[in-house]
This record gives sequence, C-alpha cells and structure tokens, in this order.
Amino acid sequence: MNFSVQSPKYMLFRAQDTDGMDLQGFTDLFAENFSQSGELGASVCIRRNGEEILHLADGYCDRGKTVRWTKETPVLIWSATKGLSSACLIHAASEHGIDLDRKVVELWPEYGQNGKGDTTLLHILTHQAGQPALRDPATSILDHDAVTGQLARQEPFWNPGEAHGYHPRTYGFLVDELVRRITQGTPLSTYFRLIFGDPMNLNLWIGVPESIAHDVAPIYAPRKPRTPESEEPFYRALSDQGSLTRQAFATPAGLHSPSQMNDANVRKLSIPSLGGIGTAGALARFYQALCSDDIFSSETIRRISATQCTGTDAVLRIETAFGIGFMKDPVNGKKKARKIFGPELNSFGQPGSGGSLGFCDPRNGITFAYVMNQMEPGVFPNAKSLRLVDHFYERSGEVR
Repeated sequence: MNFSVQSPKYMLFRAQDTDGMDLQGFTDLFAENFSQSGELGASVCIRRNGEEILHLADGYCDRGKTVRWTKETPVLIWSATKGLSSACLIHAASEHGIDLDRKVVELWPEYGQNGKGDTTLLHILTHQAGQPALRDPATSILDHDAVTGQLARQEPFWNPGEAHGYHPRTYGFLVDELVRRITQGTPLSTYFRLIFGDPMNLNLWIGVPESIAHDVAPIYAPRKPRTPESEEPFYRALSDQGSLTRQAFATPAGLHSPSQMNDANVRKLSIPSLGGIGTAGALARFYQALCSDDIFSSETIRRISATQCTGTDAVLRIETAFGIGFMKDPVNGKKKARKIFGPELNSFGQPGSGGSLGFCDPRNGITFAYVMNQMEPGVFPNAKSLRLVDHFYERSGEVR
C-alpha cells in the first residue's frame, strides 16, 4: 500500500488550511489501520470552516480484494444514519414554527395512548421517550405503519423525561413519523434529499436510488468477537434474554445481520435508524451544515450542542449523554469520560455499529467522518477512527 502526502489519489487538502498539522503522521496512522488492524476498505475526511482539508481513502470493497476502494465508494453507515434523521426533524420543526418542547400528540394524536400524552419532541430527540423497543417482538422493521402504530399504542418502558436510554431501532420510526406529520406526508428519506442531499450534492442517502444500489461496498461482520472492557455492562445486559437492552436491539424484527443489509433491494429502503449509505466526504459535508448558519441558525446549533441528559443509559447500561438529536461525550466535572467526538465539550455527532463515525465541532468549525466496510465489535467507535481524531487535534493545534 503506497501512501503519499503528495498523492491526489489518496487525499485532497489545501496547504493554507493545514499549517502546523502533521499530515504524514496522520497518513501513517491511516495506513496502519490496513497493515496492522485488519481494515479492508475505508475513508476519512476532515473539513474546517467549509473547506476540505484532508481526505484519505484506500483498501478494497470486497474480501477478495478485486475492487479498489476510493473516496467515492459509498457504504452502509448503520446508526450514524440517526444524525441525518435528527437534522431532518429539527429542520422540519423549525420551518413550520414548531417548538421542540411541543407535545407529540399535537402533531400525532394517536401517540397519546397509555401514558404518553406529555411526551414532547425533545423527549424523542434526546432518547428520553421511553420507547426503545416494541412490546410485540414480531413486528417487522420493514413495515413502517405497523411499527409506528405499535409505538403509538404501547405503554412506554419508563415515564417520558424521567430517564434516558438509547433507542437503537425505534428512533428512526419516531422521527420519520413526526417529519411526515409536520410536512403532511413527506417521508424522512425524501425530506433528507430535498433539504440536504440534493442542494448540497451529497453522496449520502437513506435508501439509495436504483442506479447505485449495486455499487455500494458490501459491509462485513466482525471477524473476531471481542468485548471492550469498558462496555462489559452492555454486553452482560444484551446476553440476558429478558432485558430491555436485548429487546431494544431485537425489535422491530429483521435486518440484524450485515449480509442482509448487502441486498440491493434492502439498500433502496428508507430505514432512518440504521440504513444510511454514503461516503466519508459526504458525511463530513453534511455535518458542515451544523457548523455554519447556512441551514440552521447559530442559536439552533448552540441548542443542539448543549447537553440535555447524561448518566447511566437505561439501554446501553453505561454512561451516555445526548444533546438534541445527537450523541455527546459524557463529562465528569470538566473532563470528558471518553472522547469519541474530540476534546471540545460542545462537539456532537453519531457513531455507527462497527466503526463508522461522524461529528461536528462547531466551536472550531471542524467536521470529521470515517466510514469502512469491515466492522469491529463494540458499541462505540474503535481505535481505527479515534486515534485519527486524537492525532488531528493533538498535532493541528485546533482547540482554542
């Protein structure tokens, strides 16, 4: 594998944007992901103040190593999709003058059944709605109406607003249905393309068009099961058949394995919790919209980046934190408990299963995206992307 700071095949950056940054060191770390850490195909992109300052891509789309991976290779990003979905609901609410403290039943009357009448949009967007799972485990993830109907009818697993817990599969349905109610029927996948995808010319979709359904790099399950020690409480809960954690990751039913997600027909479906497909460059550009006032006001960005809830997650069973619609790093005192989204306290984003990551640092105007096709075990991103984040901040002098 031949990486070169001068090679346009692997990267694009502007000299004036990278003063003081150790580009060769960053490139070497990325190369080690392939030579030492089992990466198959991957891309990383960093933008600052609207300019792309670094973009690396290498490896292969397939395990047979017959198709090269490039900066334009789209791949499944799993739960990193939630960031796209959240932005759609926040935007739709803002465009229609709907405050996020407004009750869901005012937009979706059926939702008020069984103790959910006081649930707000903010509860949904901060994973405080108490709806991380379905009580009927047979309902299919491919049946939007059946899933949203059950979410409207069922009793929540906790009183909305009294706890927070990651909604791994139901989140997209809650957000999608609210976007449809606000816009009088526009599905979230369509709304994303109308507001973000098409105007910004992003190679990023929640359900790809027919023309590229067969061109997406396949995603591969982890080769070796490994349990990060820091995530042991989550895995213990996940192995308990009767736990809420197990329910949350099992319902709605279907599309649990990577091999199922590689079906071209599945790639075309709108699955707003976990079905997003795109490139690192597009994901970084998407987050750029959350670093400037081109689409969202500075006040909206400030509010999104403020921590709304933190503490032990009722589903993940480890400490998590959420801003509005996006995950944040939990903070103990003034120090981050972990640094998925870099060192800045106001950074926010959304990781995806297996290692994909997208985030925004609005204070410094930085966005970061990493996508790959060889998954690794773990709830949160692994060293393949996180050491690139650390190296960037350590060597570029970006934190003010």
